[in-house]
Amino acid sequence: MLGVARWIHSRRRPALSGAPGGQDGIPQGDGASSRLKALRTAIAGIGTTLDENTTCAELTRAAVRLVGGVAAVMRRTGEGLTGYEELAGDGDLLPDSRWATAVARDVGQPAADGWTEPWIERPITGRTRPAICLPLTTGELQFGVLVCAREGRPFDRSEAELLALLAERTASHIRHAREYGRISRTAGDLQRALLAEPGRPHPNLDVAIRYLPAGGGVLVGGDWCETVRLHFGRTLLVVGDVMGHGLEAAVDMSAYRSSLRYIASSDLPPHRVLRQMDEIASQESERRPATCLIVRVDPGRSQVTVASAGHLPPALIGRDGETSLLPVQVGPPLGTGFGGYESVTYGIQPDQTLVLFTDGLVEHRGEDIDRSLHRLSGLHFKPTATVDDTIDTILARLDAHNAEDDVAVLAARPRIRQGSAAAAAGQS
Repeated sequence: MLGVARWIHSRRRPALSGAPGGQDGIPQGDGASSRLKALRTAIAGIGTTLDENTTCAELTRAAVRLVGGVAAVMRRTGEGLTGYEELAGDGDLLPDSRWATAVARDVGQPAADGWTEPWIERPITGRTRPAICLPLTTGELQFGVLVCAREGRPFDRSEAELLALLAERTASHIRHAREYGRISRTAGDLQRALLAEPGRPHPNLDVAIRYLPAGGGVLVGGDWCETVRLHFGRTLLVVGDVMGHGLEAAVDMSAYRSSLRYIASSDLPPHRVLRQMDEIASQESERRPATCLIVRVDPGRSQVTVASAGHLPPALIGRDGETSLLPVQVGPPLGTGFGGYESVTYGIQPDQTLVLFTDGLVEHRGEDIDRSLHRLSGLHFKPTATVDDTIDTILARLDAHNAEDDVAVLAARPRIRQGSAAAAAGQS
């Protein structure tokens, strides 16, 4: 520990005395027991989140509570260091950042005659301002340095050891935060890439899609939407929800989406598409289960055919702006291998809008799902609303931006064919 902690103290004069406890540092009267209690409290308050800035701020506040004065972090960026960040205490007490940068290059490094002790004195009205610089190191990784300073007595050995322990623990939390951030960015990039290129529906359909990650974070969920163009002017609309979050859910989401595209190319009815997707997924032991809703839209026949694998039913917005839920036979989630999916067919007109969604749109913790769905079916829309307007209204009225889970929504409406529109105008 002493080889890691690099502390500053005056070698030219006796240490200035300071009152025990308070802002002057660790309580002195209670000995090791008091110091251990203070250390436990400080450690418990560091790394409460996976946010690096928050972790560094927790470190500097804990350091000030332990030794008084001021504390700040200088983070390593490539080969250099940033200026002082996450400052706690009186910044005027800190040494020049150039000194800390110079000390950081040598901190924790052995010298020819053993461990050297970099130090600095800053005379202020006859007193000194001792400072200490400790590396944020875990294993062979160094994320920066912790710099502490105060007026009065120099830092003693026990204080340096405690601060070094805090710095080491903080470095471990920073490493975890950066790894979490890397995984989240990878999952987000994957999700964005998949959502950025949905299949192209036939031009006889107006389609809009929205995806909202829970809590407004990066895109790391398993929710997805898809459209598959079929023969004879038909389009397959799909929404799915893979269990869980993170990179693994996004990877499984990609696998389900790939199998959907492959199976849908054979132009099977929705329930048989689900059956084959379930068979493929159940043969992969590590594949996460997923719910899925498939709707085949046939504007030429004014029909929609619906099948569900453990998914919530679609909503239909009528020409009067009223919303209703289409009853559907719900089979087991994909990946269970049970099969048992059924399709049901309904009529749809060009002035009606179909809405597919994941459960994050309507569900609330502790609330019955029927009540959640009733909230959606109680919405009313203007007859002139576009599919984009419709989704925006749904997200706003259901407060989807504050949802507890990821939200994916797809809205589709058959377009009025030019020939039909001309005929209707002639009859009027």
